[in-house]
Amino acid sequence: MREVTLIKGDGIGSEISDSVVKIIKAAGADITWDIQTAGADVVEAEGTPLPQRVIDSIKKNKVALKAPITTPIGKGFRSVNVQLRKELDLYANLRPCKNIPTVKTKFDNVDIVVVRENTEDLYAGIEEKPDNDTAKSIKIITRKASERIAEFAFDYALKNNRKEVCVVTKANICKLSDGLFLECARNIAEKYPQIKFREILVDNCCMQLVQKPEQFDVLLLPNLYGDIVSDLTAGLIGGLGVAQSANIGVQASVFEAVHGSAPDIKGQDKANPMALLLSACEMLNFIDEKTAAEKIKKALYKTLESGVKTADLGGSAKCSEFTQAIINNLGE
Repeated sequence: MREVTLIKGDGIGSEISDSVVKIIKAAGADITWDIQTAGADVVEAEGTPLPQRVIDSIKKNKVALKAPITTPIGKGFRSVNVQLRKELDLYANLRPCKNIPTVKTKFDNVDIVVVRENTEDLYAGIEEKPDNDTAKSIKIITRKASERIAEFAFDYALKNNRKEVCVVTKANICKLSDGLFLECARNIAEKYPQIKFREILVDNCCMQLVQKPEQFDVLLLPNLYGDIVSDLTAGLIGGLGVAQSANIGVQASVFEAVHGSAPDIKGQDKANPMALLLSACEMLNFIDEKTAAEKIKKALYKTLESGVKTADLGGSAKCSEFTQAIINNLGE
C-alpha cells in the first residue's frame, strides 16, 4: 500500500479532494492518504498558510496530490505553490494539454505538453522597493536550472514518443537571461538528435498557438512565460477546469489542479473535480497504479459522453452527481 500526502487546500479544495479520493478508492488503487490542510483556512490558527508539517509529510511520502490554495493578489502571504516548489525543489512543471471528448473548443487537434522551469525567473517573486516610488523584480536564470529543465523536456519527449521540443524565450530582448536559457536548450538538444528542435519567441508563440496549435508538440519555457503559456494552452482544450499539472522534483513530486480555489462557490456542490482527477491520474501513473488511472480516464470520458457534466462544461450536474456517475461507469 502506498501512502500519499493529500493537501485539501481551501475554497472548493475540500469538495473536489473528497470527490477524487472516492473515485480513486472505487477504482481499486492501493493508496492511503496522509491528509494535510494548508492555505487561508490555517493561517489564523497556525500563523502560516504552509505549516512545516505539510512539507514534512511530502518529504516522507515523496508524492502529494494538492487541491487549489488561495493566493492573495498584491498583498498577504506569499504563494504556497511557490513555497512548495522552492522548499522541495520541484524544478519541472509538466502540463499536458490534449482535447477531451465532448468538451467543445475552437480546435480539435490539440496535443501539447508544456514543460516549464519551476524554481527561478521572475515568477520566483524576488522583489524589492528601493524607495516608495520604485519597485524591482529580479529575473534570475542559471545554467544549472536551465540545463536541468531542458534535459527533462528532451527526456520526456524521448520516453513518450514525442517528435519535437520547441524552446520559447524572449532572447532578442533579454539577451543575457533568456539568452542563457536558450543557449542551454541548444546544448542539450545536441544530445538528442532523434528529437527535432526549434526556437520561437514567446510573443510569436502565443500568436501561433491561437492560429495553428497543431504545429506544437513539447514546449520548453522559463518560469514566467511557462506560467502564462500553460494557461493559454489550457484554454485551447476547455479551460483551467480541465487542465492537469504535475510538479516534479528529484526527491518529491506534487500533482495538482491549476485552477483557483473559487471561494464564491465553496460548499455549494457546484465545483468541477475534473482537473484534480486528471492530475490524480498522472499521479497514479507515476506511482505505477496505471490500471486504476486508465479505468478512471475511461469512466470519466464515458460520463462526459453520456451528457453528465458540471455547469462550467455546459451541464447541470452537481459535483456529487458527477462523481457518482464516474464511479458508476468504472465497472462498465
